[in-house]
Amino acid sequence: MLRSMLSAFLMYSRIPVPKVAWKEENRRYALGFFPLIGAVIGGLLLLWRLICDKLGIGQLLFAAGATLLPVLVTGGIHLDGFCDVSDARASCADRDKRLEIMSDPHIGSFAVMRLCLYLIIQTALFSQVCSMKEVSVAACGYMLSRALSGLTAVTFKAAKKDGALQSFVRPAHKKITVAMEAVFIIGSVAASVIILPIQGVSSALAAALTLVYHRYTSYRDFGGVTGDLCGWFLQVCEIAMLAAIVLSGRLFSLW
Repeated sequence: MLRSMLSAFLMYSRIPVPKVAWKEENRRYALGFFPLIGAVIGGLLLLWRLICDKLGIGQLLFAAGATLLPVLVTGGIHLDGFCDVSDARASCADRDKRLEIMSDPHIGSFAVMRLCLYLIIQTALFSQVCSMKEVSVAACGYMLSRALSGLTAVTFKAAKKDGALQSFVRPAHKKITVAMEAVFIIGSVAASVIILPIQGVSSALAAALTLVYHRYTSYRDFGGVTGDLCGWFLQVCEIAMLAAIVLSGRLFSLW
């Protein structure tokens, strides 16, 4: 279990951890520990909010730092998947060609445009997250998005038989991995609802809707999921949850 946890951190983060051998038995429960990386990001986000409050740092700088944190922790691996999927879908090509485009290490113009828009919108949304409670709900979202992403990896049909994702899915103990993801899903949703009920429920609903959309479009466009598609889902899920937190909070305040 410990080696599986280290394998998850080695693959999906840039957090320094002891290296383990690249063997299937060391990746058996790795996807089940994937949400722990989200917990680290959430903890750093709370720390950053606290520092900003103590030092009187303005909302724009807080928002920029909040947008930067996940990239620093993960090295941008999920944003890379977001870009690959953006290019593939923008091509309007057939399924095989889309899969081929996703495997291309080069980035296209559509990916650049969508990435810029994504980061601008994410920064703008974080500029509206002022209270520590709202930040706490957003922090829970980093665990939820990864738990759902890991769940789709082991339960959805695979679009390809090879790739980085399959190196984690094939050796995975699926029942235990699903159970681990379920614990993280229930825990993160429960925590966010306890902290702020309206924003917590809205965030969970946004994640659920994004999951349904992810399954439908992945099967329609690619015949299943890949590592890039799981990364795309994670990024879209996080910005959808953040938008839900901001909008539901503002609408509730009007009442």
